[in-house]
Amino acid sequence: MSEQQPLLQVEHLKKYFPVSGGMFRKTDQFVKAVDDVSFSVSRGETFGLVGESGCGKSTTGRSLLRLIEPSGGRIVFDGEDITSLSAEQLRRKRRDMQIVFQDPFSSLDPRHTVRQILEEPLRVHGVPAKERQSTINRLIDVVGLTKSHLQRYPHQFSGGQRQRVGIARALALQPKLIVADEPVSALDVSIQSQVVNLLQDLQAEFGLTYIFIAHDLSVVKHICNRVAVMYLGRIVEIADTEELYASPQHPYTKALLSAVPEPDPDVKPERILLQGEVPSPANAPVGCAFHTRCPLAMDICRSKRPELAATGSGHQTACHLFTEPLSKEEAI
Repeated sequence: MSEQQPLLQVEHLKKYFPVSGGMFRKTDQFVKAVDDVSFSVSRGETFGLVGESGCGKSTTGRSLLRLIEPSGGRIVFDGEDITSLSAEQLRRKRRDMQIVFQDPFSSLDPRHTVRQILEEPLRVHGVPAKERQSTINRLIDVVGLTKSHLQRYPHQFSGGQRQRVGIARALALQPKLIVADEPVSALDVSIQSQVVNLLQDLQAEFGLTYIFIAHDLSVVKHICNRVAVMYLGRIVEIADTEELYASPQHPYTKALLSAVPEPDPDVKPERILLQGEVPSPANAPVGCAFHTRCPLAMDICRSKRPELAATGSGHQTACHLFTEPLSKEEAI
């Protein structure tokens, strides 16, 4: 993995959705889907974003590509701040930034054949007709399909085959970064491993960098180099994958990992059951957002929001247990 400048740097990213109400539809509050998120991704790395449904993973991924306009923050891709690019500048930049969507059916145009689906990004970005044909033939081959599939429509494929078409479309312009937004969650378990292995093979062949968004921690452990855990729009822990799974620090991370199924029937891990419901991002708790469900919550957790801080080599945690000294009463 290169030690040079990261391919992607995200600084204090925010995405707030206005909530309107009343007779005059006045905006009186905001849903803080992404609330001050910062991280970096190295070239050739697979960076995982995990957490419960609604924690802001997908919104973060789409905001990075400006498919959703961020409310604040800075996104530096390949040394260039893309948050200030115009629509035309961003369109050219998107050759290097692509996405694989979660649902392999709704993300493909049902009126287009696979050939038309793969040709569209090439045509939009001005690739000559002769080159388009050879590129399409190469793409359909590298994702494990055949030329006979080019004349078929999305409804004529299985879920795994449709996702292969979506991956081929993302590869069409030879991007540097691909945001994989839960690319296997809608597939049968037997197909998931095939698609994950395909993504890894393509990464090795084309030198791709992935942001892999998922809630299946077993898949994340298999494919990711580093993992960021999100809760209610914020990152609560970042670490190398092996370090995170072997020694989680944040109470939320420990609870997530305790729910991962253990294949060995003789091993019975201790399950950590969280109490209560996930708070609404439109009315997040004061202080640490997790304190309403945390079994280790202290007084400071209810009033002061913890920031990500280094708690080890490459390990960052947003928890007062690691950043604040305990009082005598709390230590007892």
